Amino acid sequence: MSIAIAFVTETFPPEVNGVAMTVGRLVGGLRERGHRVSVIRPRQGKDDAGGEHELALPGLPLPGYPGLRFGLPAGRRLARQWKQNRPDLVHVVTEGPLGWSAVSVARKLGIPVTSGFHTNFDRYSVHYGVGWMRPAVAAYLRTLHRRTRATMVPTAALAADLAGEGLSGVRVVGRGVDTQLFDPARRSAALRAQWGVNGEGPACLYVGRMAAEKNLALVEKTFAAIQVWHPKAKMIWVGDGPSAKQLAVVHPEHHFAGVRLGEDLATHYASADLFLFPSLTETYGNVVAEAMASGLPVVAYRSAAAAELIVDGRNGRLAAPGDDEGYRNAALDLVSLAENLPQLGAAARHSMLAHQWAVVVERFETVVREAMA
Repeated sequence: MSIAIAFVTETFPPEVNGVAMTVGRLVGGLRERGHRVSVIRPRQGKDDAGGEHELALPGLPLPGYPGLRFGLPAGRRLARQWKQNRPDLVHVVTEGPLGWSAVSVARKLGIPVTSGFHTNFDRYSVHYGVGWMRPAVAAYLRTLHRRTRATMVPTAALAADLAGEGLSGVRVVGRGVDTQLFDPARRSAALRAQWGVNGEGPACLYVGRMAAEKNLALVEKTFAAIQVWHPKAKMIWVGDGPSAKQLAVVHPEHHFAGVRLGEDLATHYASADLFLFPSLTETYGNVVAEAMASGLPVVAYRSAAAAELIVDGRNGRLAAPGDDEGYRNAALDLVSLAENLPQLGAAARHSMLAHQWAVVVERFETVVREAMA
């Protein structure tokens, strides 16, 4: 049976971030399964009038994230919209003012409402000088999710954390990866030459937002340690953010590729040898799955996606969360026997073949039907 689902989200493609990509995949997958999906989001620019089955509403830039916007409260507009075209269910992706008003309106109209927990905004506050707000932010987030029939999360560990905080109705839906796009076959000798990788490298890669909450200082320190073993190693940065300019000034010998998308991004992944991911603020970390699907061993902390996808020593390396020395040592263990990197990368690729988006969309649909029932 076809379901009419209204997605309420502060971010959506073509914006470039993990949540936007995930929502885009879910919306597309649900439509392919015959469901009627509408999207309600902030305008992404002055001339943004929305698209087919998209309602674009006013928003403001997100502090610290100039490329993203948060939606303003829109209770009256949503009530009018949903009285005219009543959805079977409302799914609130992000917890901003727009999301809060969507939950309130849906409950008032008797429309089942679910939510997604995608970003640890309470942890982010520490990195932007407002750590004193963390308890209040955490309480706000939990209160919003308690008002929905189900909260969908990407990992079992996050589900356990939220359940331990008294949040009921938490369901693990997971995240997928496009293994046709992210494929070791895209490895490019020409791109490696452009990077200035001489001989075997290794070429170490970071992909993602360049910002304080990503713990990028550890990438810098880890790569410096790797260079002691391999003086010809090269550090490749893909992405943008408030820390990008300073990193480029401090490390003119590194290669800064900027934002890359689609096949171009996939080629950058596949052409590297090792992926460094030091973040401790993720609820998942899509780039870990993309790197592994591209045939890269990943060095990460034992949290979020890495804890579920990486088998230490088999397809990557893990360190205890917050153990900087353990993280650097794990990376050094890998590059000390650089000839083993392709074997670990092949194992990483193989382990991701079971993580298809179609499975995730099906799980999402199951939770939606349960919430409606």
